[in-house]
Amino acid sequence: MIKHIKKWIVLSIISALLVGGWLVYYAIAPLKLQPSSQEISIQPKSGLRSIANQLVAQGVLKEPWRFIVLAKLLHKEQYLQAGSYTLNKNISPYQLLLSLNHGKTTQGSITFIEGRTFEQMRQKLAVNDAVKQSIGGLSEAEILKLVGSKYSVAEGLFFPDTFYFDRNTLDIELLKISYNAMQLKLEKAWQGREPNLPYKNSYQALVMASIIEKETGKASERPMIAGVFVNRLRLGMRLQTDPTVIYGMGLRFDGNIRKKDLSIDTPYNTYTRSGLPPTPIAMPGLAAIEAALHPAETKALYFVGKGDGSHTFSNNLAEHNRAVVKYQLKK
Repeated sequence: MIKHIKKWIVLSIISALLVGGWLVYYAIAPLKLQPSSQEISIQPKSGLRSIANQLVAQGVLKEPWRFIVLAKLLHKEQYLQAGSYTLNKNISPYQLLLSLNHGKTTQGSITFIEGRTFEQMRQKLAVNDAVKQSIGGLSEAEILKLVGSKYSVAEGLFFPDTFYFDRNTLDIELLKISYNAMQLKLEKAWQGREPNLPYKNSYQALVMASIIEKETGKASERPMIAGVFVNRLRLGMRLQTDPTVIYGMGLRFDGNIRKKDLSIDTPYNTYTRSGLPPTPIAMPGLAAIEAALHPAETKALYFVGKGDGSHTFSNNLAEHNRAVVKYQLKK
């Protein structure tokens, strides 16, 4: 009797070792996926058995039961997450289980750049293969209604940043995220603004920030650029800034701005009209917003490009004219 028990124990141990060895081998052996099986999708609210069957259907597993056993033994079945995943060709069942367990879904990304227009923003969304399209035929006003905005013109209302998201996220959802980010950052900056600025509200500050964004890419100059424009607004002088004219030209702009363009009146021509233009002209970044709300204390009323990306600032027209001769006319 004792011999039979010992024999049974030995056989049980050997069987357990064999099963354990087999399971370890299965867990770590590369699956050697075909390219068509490396992009997978797990449906929401799927249980372990359903997930295993989905993996079989998508060519990742040959059969479901070994994966089910592995998940149960490792107590992972309750934590597997739905989503889209990109799998390495040589991923093992154990690595696959960890990916599904940690929700390492395939992420898309998109970067909205400071100084770009809303139309350019839409174009970026339209060509991003991770974005699910839904706004192609909608007007700006319709899009703004969907994101919960009170405005009818979209320019400048979205925050430029890099956003990460699950594949097949709707374009309108990404716009909501960017829109809400801008509203939060703008209102926070507005609350901390310098006193006695010549803006009626935060939207006018956003308009100014967009002009600053387009006037210079040099971070250190933004407060000075803002200081010049704030001084001109306080004195009732026209802003006379080329980026607003270019924006107002629309498709007429061919890459060059000419003297005659400065005299053609549009709502955005700050050579023919006083005050701020009616809307932003681009997406300003946070640094430009901060500059608009914290302009440098300066007496400067003019600035001119030096040809190297920087500007020189002048307190009066005579100084400005000399700077124009020095930096513009002697090229």
